[in-house]
Amino acid sequence: MTADRPLIYLDHAATSWPKPEEVVAAVLEAMRQGAANPGRGSHRMAVQSGRVLFEARKSLAKLFRIANPNDIALTANTTQGLNLAIKGLLKPGDHVVATAVEHNSVRRPLEFLKAAIGISVTYVETAADGSLDAARVREALRPETALIVATHSSNLLGSILPVADIGEIARASGVPFLVDAAQSAGVLELDVEAMGIDLLAFPGHKALLGPQGTGGLYIHPRLDPLPLLHGGTGSQSEAAEQPTVRPDRYEAGTPNTPGSAGLAAGVRLVLERTTRAIHARETELVGRIMDGLSAVAGVRLLGPDIGQPRTGICAFTMEGVEASELSFILDQHYGIAVRAGYHCTPLAHRSAGTAESGAVRASVGFSTTEEEADALVRAMREIRTHYPL
Repeated sequence: MTADRPLIYLDHAATSWPKPEEVVAAVLEAMRQGAANPGRGSHRMAVQSGRVLFEARKSLAKLFRIANPNDIALTANTTQGLNLAIKGLLKPGDHVVATAVEHNSVRRPLEFLKAAIGISVTYVETAADGSLDAARVREALRPETALIVATHSSNLLGSILPVADIGEIARASGVPFLVDAAQSAGVLELDVEAMGIDLLAFPGHKALLGPQGTGGLYIHPRLDPLPLLHGGTGSQSEAAEQPTVRPDRYEAGTPNTPGSAGLAAGVRLVLERTTRAIHARETELVGRIMDGLSAVAGVRLLGPDIGQPRTGICAFTMEGVEASELSFILDQHYGIAVRAGYHCTPLAHRSAGTAESGAVRASVGFSTTEEEADALVRAMREIRTHYPL
């Protein structure tokens, strides 16, 4: 940030900041009062740590309408959850249907298994704005299709995919459905049963407002993916194999208890405010940014048109200024933090027509204000005067 102005943080799609005081306090309390190893002892501090993890699971289950909190495996991030689901379920010869706006956290595990064990993948094309016709997913199904994967919202374009419609297709075809909720958990309504979601990977550190190093994967009780990690869990310790009981089966090693305490606090805040209100607020803010940027000469907005449904993401390019340079100027001269480049989603850039240039992404969140949104627009207008067309 610059010396004479505070940082304007517009990178919430990467991680939320600043964390609410309730989250910070919960992490500190867990570290000071009882961050023992849960499940590995019967002393009071170990029991208390176990309660911290269960409270996190219970809050998440309430948010996502999950019947049994123990069907949630706590992970370090969305990526770990996606790897657990993908690598734990797929076998040689399996076919996967994914979308052309997937993050590398989906694409890379799929491409790894493609090379390693011979799975095949169909990436269903989207429109340039990131929208998807669910019927195209149905058309891509094969007899050997073993998994359907879809992001709920593109981390580049902000488009919202028809997850409930895809879930209905998956349920009718008997194919497990994995949803990447990296950009939707805490912002959009998620009901795993109503939406036909069998596996839901989510981050704790984005719109759920928790610390980095937190996240999870919901696994439908009828599914039994192989564990990604093997090791100590504190349960069934006499067995050489990984435990069969959930969630221990998927949580080898010492967990992030302080992080889970912070995550539970963040989820409670989301539940109090409601995802409906949070999404409405983000829609208002991102619309304000888009309206302002649309009047700046040479700026091209990516994703759905102004007024169409999206999450709190506004990606754009400016004619005559490279994305990386634009981001650098915003940071160094205006104290505005955005992200530039390919955002770990080259397929979405291909769909948007920005595979060669990349883009700048501004993303709003829980703490963003109108003044901060307006500051970005003013900065872009001023930058345009220094880079005339």
